[in-house]
Amino acid sequence: MTDHDPAPPEYKVYRARKRPLSRGSDLDALKRRLSRVTGRKPDGPRERRPITPGRVLKWVALAVVGWLLLSLVLFLVSAQLQDGVSDDAEAALTKGGSMLGGTNILVLGSDARTGDSIDESASGPSRADTIMIIHAGLGGVRKLSIPRDTEADIPGHGSRKINAAYALGGPALTIQTVEGFLGNGLKINHLVEVDFKDFPAFIDALGGITVNNKTRICSPPFDNFWKGLRFRKGELDLDGTRALGYARVRKNPCAPAEDDRARAARQQEVLRAIGAQAKSPSTFFRLPWVSWQAPKALNTDMRGPSLMGLFLDVATGNSDETEVLDGTCCDLEGDIQVSPGTRAEAVDKLLNGD
Repeated sequence: MTDHDPAPPEYKVYRARKRPLSRGSDLDALKRRLSRVTGRKPDGPRERRPITPGRVLKWVALAVVGWLLLSLVLFLVSAQLQDGVSDDAEAALTKGGSMLGGTNILVLGSDARTGDSIDESASGPSRADTIMIIHAGLGGVRKLSIPRDTEADIPGHGSRKINAAYALGGPALTIQTVEGFLGNGLKINHLVEVDFKDFPAFIDALGGITVNNKTRICSPPFDNFWKGLRFRKGELDLDGTRALGYARVRKNPCAPAEDDRARAARQQEVLRAIGAQAKSPSTFFRLPWVSWQAPKALNTDMRGPSLMGLFLDVATGNSDETEVLDGTCCDLEGDIQVSPGTRAEAVDKLLNGD
C-alpha cells in the first residue's frame, strides 16, 4: 500500500441483541430486576400442595353445600309450578299461624278419578278418603285423623258421613265441616290435597318406605285397579304403588272387626314412614329427585318456603304415635259416633300435646 492509496473505510460492528426470555438465564435475570424494583424475592418453582385431610374435608363440605342448594332450588321451582287450591278453599282458611309458632294443616286425600290407581270408570262426585289435621311448629308434628265414616253436621246439608262434605262442596265445605265438628277453638290455617296420581312417584324417589303393619291384610279388588292386595303382618318395604294401595285399603276380610279407623291409622303410618325415610342417609343421595317430586304430589295454598318447613317438620318431628278420633261404631247407616267430650280431648292433645 502506497502513500497515495486511499484509507480503508471504517465499519461499525453491530451485535444482535439476545431475545429476552429466550433462555432460562435471561428469564432469571428479568426476575432479579423485577425483584429489585418491587422489593420482593423472586419466586422459585411452585411446589404441588399435598393432599391433606383438611383439604379433603373442605372439598367434601363444598360438595355437600352445593348438593343441598341444588335440592332447595329444585324444590322451590317445583312448588312454584304446582296448582294451588281453589279461591273458595283459600277463603275458608283462617289466616295466621306459622311453622315456628304452630299452624294447623288439613290434609285431604280424595278418590278423585285421576291417575292409574283410581277407577276412572266410576261416576259421581269424589269423596274424601283421607281427613287428617297436622299441627306443626318448632320442629314438632302432632296428627289427628278423622275416619271418613264419622257422623258430622255438614253446613246446609244436615247430618251425614263427614267425607260427604267434599262431594257436596269440595275442600271449602270440608274445612267448615271439620272446624264445626271438632270445635273447641280449632281453626284450619292451611290446606294440603294429596294428588294420588303423583304420590307413587314421590315414594319411589325416596327409595320406598318401610311401614309397620299391625294386622294381616287381604283386601278384595277395589277401584277397578287394585286386583286384590295382600300384606303380611310386621315390617313391610313398599314401593310407591303398593304404599298408595296400603293407605287406601277399604275392606280387610283377614280382620273382619276392622273399620275405617284402621285405615286412618295406616295412613298415619305411611306419613310416619315418609318422615323416617326422609332422614335416612340414602335419601341424601336422592335429595334432588325427592325435592322435585315432593311438591308434585300435593296441591296446597302453602308457598315454597312454608311447604319446605312442613316437610322438614314431618321429617324431623314426626312421632310414631298414631292418633285417630275414637268413637262408637257403628249405627244402622255405618256411621261412627263421636261424643263432644272425646272431640274436646282430641283437640286439646292436638294443639297442646300430652
